[in-house]
Parts: sequence; C-alpha cells; structure tokens
Amino acid sequence: MLRTLSPTEQHGVALGFTMKEQRDVAARATVSTPSTPRVESSKLHLNSYVGREGEPLLRWLVEVDTAITTRRIVDPLSKVAFAMSCLGGRARSWAYGRRLTGHTYFSTYEVFKKEEPRQAFEPPQNEFRSRAKFLDLQQRKHDVYAYAQRARYLVSNIVTNPIDEVTKVFTFMKGLRDGPVKTYLFRDYPSTLEVAIALAMQEEFSLRPAKPHANVPRQIPRPVVKPTGGPEPMDLSSATAAGSQQRRESTNLRCFCCGNNGHYARECTAPVHATRGRRDIPGIATGKQKPKATSRRGAPCW
Repeated sequence: MLRTLSPTEQHGVALGFTMKEQRDVAARATVSTPSTPRVESSKLHLNSYVGREGEPLLRWLVEVDTAITTRRIVDPLSKVAFAMSCLGGRARSWAYGRRLTGHTYFSTYEVFKKEEPRQAFEPPQNEFRSRAKFLDLQQRKHDVYAYAQRARYLVSNIVTNPIDEVTKVFTFMKGLRDGPVKTYLFRDYPSTLEVAIALAMQEEFSLRPAKPHANVPRQIPRPVVKPTGGPEPMDLSSATAAGSQQRRESTNLRCFCCGNNGHYARECTAPVHATRGRRDIPGIATGKQKPKATSRRGAPCW
C-alpha cells in the first residue's frame, strides 16, 4: 500500500506512526502500578508477669495481645516465644522448665494463653471468688474511677459463666456511696455496665467544681495582735459600761456601817474611829462616851 503512495505521503505516514508510538510509551510511563503501603510495626512497653499473689494475669495477657498486634507477629510459635520472653521471676522459670520436656510443649499461643498460666498461678475456683467479690463490691472511700476499675477487673475474671448485664449494672449502682451520683444513676438506670461507669464518672466530674464553693467555711476575722514591746493604752469602755450599770443597780443597796444607800460596807469611805474601830456616822450618836476629866476643884479639864 505504501508503494502506491508518493514519497511525501510515505514520509507523513511514517511520521504519524512514530508519534503514536511515543504517545503510547509516555502514557504507560505516567500510569504507575499500585503498590501496597508498608505498615511499620511499633514496639510498646510491656510489663513482665512475675506470678506474685494478686497480680492480674488477664490484664497482662491483654497487654501481650496488644503488643503482638502492633509488632505484626503472625507465626504461632513466634507469638509463644514473645509471650515467654515477657515473663519474669518464677513465672519465667516455670515456662522454660516446661519447655525442657519438649520444644513443642506450647503448640499454639491460644493454648499458652488460656490454659497453662491460669492453672499454674491463679488460685483454685478463681471465677467463683471473683463472682462473690463482685456481688459484694462496695465503693466505700474510693473514688468512682478506682471503683469502676475494680468492677471491670472482677467481671473480666468471670469467663466460663459470665454475669448478665442487668446484674452487673445493679451491683455497680448498689455499691456506690449514697449521694448525687447514685441518685442520678438510679434515675437514669443505664442498660450496660460501661454506660453506667461513663455516666457515674461524668456526674462525678460535674460535681467536683461545686464542692469547694459549698463546703468553704466562713472566715472569722482574727484579732490583731500588737507587739508587747511598750506600754499600751487600756480599754476602759467595758469597765465604764459595767460601772454605770452597777451604779444603776445599786440604788437599793444600804451600807450597814454608815447607814447610807448606794454601796456595800466594803466600799464605805466614812472615817473609822480610832479607838473602837467604827466609822463616824453623821447624825448617829455612839452608845457610850468617855467622861470628861475634871480638875481638883471640879472644873472640867480639856
């Protein structure tokens, strides 16, 4: 077909074919093949489980599960090895002592997690004990957060025959201290334990700003203490008031020494006779008077 064309037409056809090839190459270069993004693993801080009495085993297993997920560990034996590396103390000695009997003693991570540590370190009838403690749970002097965490831990120990939500909610509400939080929960009556915990904590947070204003005692002004380095003026206002009141009340009093009204005998100011020890009472004569001395001729002598 190209032979029947002129040289100019043949050149145009060849140029068009070349340009089309270049456009196809450029289009294939711009379209990139989709690649899966690389997910980076992260290392979390994980506490070691020693196996002491009262140490929460289930919470440690939850931490191990979270660490395995973030580290992207997929192989079952690698999961078991990682969990064993997080043990410490007698728990570590127990795990590696079991491995001495055979390298495949812990076949899967699920077997290691559900059976072996619980049989070795948890007390017998642990679920029964946790159920009894939860049904008798009381807040007492703890705050709402600590009380809620204790309730969650006891509920997490009951796996074989879990408690229904109605019993969980009622037990949690019954164990609260008498106050606004308990009244609010019984008024609303939540459906699940987590909803009850959330409402209790919200009510506790809303009551905290109001407590300082309601329980602040009134400040009593303290008397100003002056330095005792020098003389101080006496406050005679109370003494004057008391004296005037005493004078008003003493108008009906009578002194048995001078016979006047208005004072007692201990307050009498009449002069006392030198010889007899009595006071000279004006207008009252004494009982006996000393006779006057006379001279030889009978005239009185002064």
